[in-house]
Amino acid sequence: MTSDKQIPPQREGIKRMKNLLENNSARLFHPKLDAFPLLWRGAPKLERLRGRLGWGFIIGLFITTLFSSCDFLFGSKKDKTTEDIFNQGAIDPNLVPNQVGYVPLLPFWKNVSHPVDVFVGYDEMVYIIDDEGLEVFDQKGERHRTIAVEGATDVTQDRRLHTYVTGRINKMVAGTTYNLAAVFHIINASTSTEPLIIDTLIQPFCDVSRNNSAFRGALDEAVQFTGITTRADNSLLVARTGPTNDLGSVARPDNTILFFNQDGSNTGYSIGLNPVTSSLKSVLGLSAITSFAAPPQSISGINTSPDFLILQSDVAAQFKALWIKETYDPDAGISYIENSSLTQFDFTKADEFLYDANRFSNPTDICVSGDASQYIFIVDAGKDSLYQFTQKGYEGVNPAANSGSTKQVLASFGGFGAGPFQFDSPSGVCYFKKVIYVADKNNNRICRYILSTDLE
Repeated sequence: MTSDKQIPPQREGIKRMKNLLENNSARLFHPKLDAFPLLWRGAPKLERLRGRLGWGFIIGLFITTLFSSCDFLFGSKKDKTTEDIFNQGAIDPNLVPNQVGYVPLLPFWKNVSHPVDVFVGYDEMVYIIDDEGLEVFDQKGERHRTIAVEGATDVTQDRRLHTYVTGRINKMVAGTTYNLAAVFHIINASTSTEPLIIDTLIQPFCDVSRNNSAFRGALDEAVQFTGITTRADNSLLVARTGPTNDLGSVARPDNTILFFNQDGSNTGYSIGLNPVTSSLKSVLGLSAITSFAAPPQSISGINTSPDFLILQSDVAAQFKALWIKETYDPDAGISYIENSSLTQFDFTKADEFLYDANRFSNPTDICVSGDASQYIFIVDAGKDSLYQFTQKGYEGVNPAANSGSTKQVLASFGGFGAGPFQFDSPSGVCYFKKVIYVADKNNNRICRYILSTDLE
């Protein structure tokens, strides 16, 4: 039996507000959305309050209510995603996009000096490379410890929670001291135990192809390790650049990727990739590398693909972001080839693509999300921008479920400056549990973002 008793307009307004929050929480925080007049018409007392105190006060009241009454608004605090978002940072109501896009988690972390890399490890700690060396933070932005590493540029971690940092080391060769590229293998980086460097891979001595060739002096000193990543089997990949790239030499070219097993033994290199000529399988001026294995550890498993993504900073490289595939031939063994499928553009699915020629200027870092989205993120110091792509090379995120669209929504952003959507020479990027971390080098900060649809 239905009742003829009318619901008071104030209660009706609250009911509508609750429905709006449950169905579209990301839109709550945008004061200019046209959903709000609907609420005010159903609650005349709140309408008069808005007229007296303004939008800012009312929205502040809503946010306060949101945080203090989660059970009322969302039904339960058992939603892990909601709890994580609330714990990670605040959302500025003026910065939420009208449709789908990335929202800054504020405040940004500003207790770093010229950060050049950031990585959230399998131990769920945040590793940052800055002027002090390796900085270890928790996810609240509180510094746990600092580990001094000379010339540190990149950091990664394997599934054993062993941490790797690229840097430089002084080594005496034939009576002369040289400053050489190195990878430091560190354990206990985030534990209460004192951190310990248990191994150091040093150029050129870590490369087995150099065992029978002479040390090159200044030429070896000019070599750099420009990126590191680990695979699911804890093997280590090291991106290397340098001046010596003789294709006829028994020694490997300087422009290459070296492979090491978890014990630090050199097991191979990126045979098949061209160190001198631009193509879809070249390695010119490598600036970053990432595998498809990424934190967190998951019951459902981790991506075991041997493929990897690289960035090329050389001006001669027409395609500066490349997906490299590993192949095996019973006679020739392992080799590396291009992913030609990414050259097939489907404009019914996206407007921009990863393999657009000359898409990037000076790409500095790349990562792959460790969740089901498998999004690819790239930061470009030349364009001061963050780019996002799908596994098919489409630029953009999936459209909102109720949008009726099947085309990717552009979500890349940037431009020079110090605003929440601007950067000054972004140099590192990583992804962990729906949050993107960007090392914004010259703004001396770590920026964090989350997709607006992940707020729901």
